[in-house]
Amino acid sequence: MAKPIKDAASTHKSRPRFGSNAIRLSVWEWVGVVVVLLLVSFLAPRAWERVEPFNPKPDYRIPYALSDDYWHFARYCRYAAGQDAVLVIGDSVVWGEYVAANEALSQCLGDANALRRFINLGVNGIHPMALAGLVDYYGRAVRGRDVLLQYNPLWMSSKRHDLQTEKEFRFNHPKLVPQFFQKIPCYKDPYAERCGAVAERYLPLLAWTNHLSVAYFENTGLAQWTLDNPYADPVSAISLELPEPASSRHPDAKAWFDRGISPQAFDWVGADESLQWNAFCRAVDTLRGRGNRVFVLVGPFNEHMIAQESIEMYREILRAIDEWLTQHGVPHWIAPVLPTELYADASHPVAEGYALLAERMMAHEPFAVFANDRAPGVHLARAVSPCRLLR
Repeated sequence: MAKPIKDAASTHKSRPRFGSNAIRLSVWEWVGVVVVLLLVSFLAPRAWERVEPFNPKPDYRIPYALSDDYWHFARYCRYAAGQDAVLVIGDSVVWGEYVAANEALSQCLGDANALRRFINLGVNGIHPMALAGLVDYYGRAVRGRDVLLQYNPLWMSSKRHDLQTEKEFRFNHPKLVPQFFQKIPCYKDPYAERCGAVAERYLPLLAWTNHLSVAYFENTGLAQWTLDNPYADPVSAISLELPEPASSRHPDAKAWFDRGISPQAFDWVGADESLQWNAFCRAVDTLRGRGNRVFVLVGPFNEHMIAQESIEMYREILRAIDEWLTQHGVPHWIAPVLPTELYADASHPVAEGYALLAERMMAHEPFAVFANDRAPGVHLARAVSPCRLLR
């Protein structure tokens, strides 16, 4: 006698909810998985530091190829914070746009002052809005140190430089600027990318994978790299050899007028409405809040390049900067104008310009005292200020 055929609905109901190969985890097993993933996320980047050699030379600076590698910057900060040195933080003026690594401001200051070392923590292309984020999220190791923080008035020379234009344009280091809680008119990245930038700040695994992408996969990511290099072995691409800083000068390392640059009428943004200046003030507060002694260097800016009709506004901005720093008790020095032939453009000196600037800084007694009277966190033999030696 034929067996009755079950209808499709009853057959579907009788099937097990999970197939034979399915694995069902209990609540506590899921907790274990999450714990393991978190441990891997936090321990893998730290373990990588033992695998990837990093022995910076005295004139080391972040290589241009690693400008967007904030995991590497954080690692360099941890190294620098362990040295008896003044940490020099700023944009490409500190980094040394037109000079070799051993000709940048930090090296010239060290040459002018044998009592203390200066470490170049400048980042190429970093503007104050991004610098505030860099210090906040990736410079946490800088605590209880002596910091020379440089401010470049160039970032207030137009609404575009100040990020205030409504029209979107791609500026440097967008991952470091405020993503949600401060409006930047020209910044219009999609929310998915903004969320990724925020996640990278707090999850070491994401910052580390970005480091691998920048250092070994041409800053394209593993997936795109394999498409661009279908026959290459991605494992062999991880050579454990980081890019080195350029050892030669920029091809345009010559006086600005020899490069065909003419004086300009800058459309300055006042200090009271400048996004960049406001961000720089936040960076000062962040560093001082971590117990650092901060000395601010303003400039050096090429006043020879400023057209006569905009020079007074520039000087008004300098007065406002000086007033804010003075009111907040921040020791500072507005760099005097260098000879015109020592500028390569509006704000970057050539090698001889850095050497002269360093000599003038060390002759400025407040800075000389700052540089050689170590912060309380530096438990080393107290150095004698060269100014005191002259007495």
